[in-house]
Amino acid sequence: MTTTECVEATFSSSSDEEPPPQRRCGPQLLLLITPPRSNGSKRLAGRITTLDDPGRSGTVRRPTTTPATRAFRKAFFPQVADREWNDWRWQIRHRVRTLEQLEQMLVLAPDEREALAERGQMLPVGITPYYMSLVSRHDPQQPLRRTVIPTSAEFDRAPGEADDPLGEDGHSPVPGLVHRYPDRVLLLAHDFCSTYCRYCTRSRVVGHGEIVSSEQRLQMAFDYIRRTPTVRDVLVSGGDPLTLAEDRLDWILSNLRAIPHVEFLRIGSKVPAVLPQRITPQLCRTLRKYHPLWISLHFTHPDECTPETHTACTRLADAGIPLGSQTVLLKGVNDNVETMKQLIHKLLMMRVRPYYLYQCDPISGSSHFRTSVSKGLEIIEGLRGHTTGYAVPTYVIDAPGGGGKIPLQPNYVVGRDADDLLIRNYEGHTYRYPDPVT
Repeated sequence: MTTTECVEATFSSSSDEEPPPQRRCGPQLLLLITPPRSNGSKRLAGRITTLDDPGRSGTVRRPTTTPATRAFRKAFFPQVADREWNDWRWQIRHRVRTLEQLEQMLVLAPDEREALAERGQMLPVGITPYYMSLVSRHDPQQPLRRTVIPTSAEFDRAPGEADDPLGEDGHSPVPGLVHRYPDRVLLLAHDFCSTYCRYCTRSRVVGHGEIVSSEQRLQMAFDYIRRTPTVRDVLVSGGDPLTLAEDRLDWILSNLRAIPHVEFLRIGSKVPAVLPQRITPQLCRTLRKYHPLWISLHFTHPDECTPETHTACTRLADAGIPLGSQTVLLKGVNDNVETMKQLIHKLLMMRVRPYYLYQCDPISGSSHFRTSVSKGLEIIEGLRGHTTGYAVPTYVIDAPGGGGKIPLQPNYVVGRDADDLLIRNYEGHTYRYPDPVT
């Protein structure tokens, strides 16, 4: 089943109302939804057969969605066909963005209602219908709900917080390019996300339509990289670059790959978690042209690891793209060993390796999300030795002011006895390791 869709191309966008104008011409491979063999009653999600997932053959049978998503669709989008629901552009066009919409879908707490009624938010509200289906209707303390629904705590500015705590603006030689490390640059493709996280480090930038994927701006970034031969690694982020159409993303990646000293490319994205419908076979075919290409995904809680997300990550992995997850440590969301262990185990089952565990950056209005550093060390200690080493992320603080990522580990060195180093294992036992003092 194919459709042909052409959307007029431009290279600019001026608001968060819709994603940047995009152009894509050609057939779009859709999911085949096999109807149930019953009395013909409507079904929201059936068996999925992928048409051209690389490396897979035959029918892949697994649950296609969650009961929560089925119930949400029945309640709020009963007339929407599977074909529309599974269309990533439909998901973006129907994002939940207003107090009125949220009042219909959620029983709002007073501090949520107050924040939504406030017009001075630094970060806009935007949630895909898919991700909204995972949010609890009644519980304002549900982890996923806390990450996407604003509260009045966003307007409290604690000591040490700043709009640009990492000093990115001070390390930006051209608009939308950050050069903080000698051999790496961060390229902001645009400032649009399908779903906005309330703890976003770039809340000063994203969602305001100020950083657009214009040819002129991006050419300035390409020119800077061309004349800076120390740059060997480019991270394309934003905003979320995977919300761009394939031809726009292809244009960006092809220009970067044509620079001789750029050895490999990375993409930073939360799309598989909040908009898994975007990870189409066509997108994977576009991405796999630019190996070595890595994708850093953003997962926060095990409830994000749904059948839809599993399918999305499987497609990316089958396209030969190494996947790593960057998780932000958030109070009341994932700040305990058991929750983090569930998350990392589910990530590994989706072929995503836990990469970084970030201490929450001191962005303005984020104090209600930040844990103590000791809590992060406690979680790492609760993982090390109690699960596979592949599952243990590196706990880092991104130093305020542009100091870069600083890794932190529990102290496993107990001390020294003459030429022996005294070290502690995950069970708390002390061992001697010969380490002569020279």
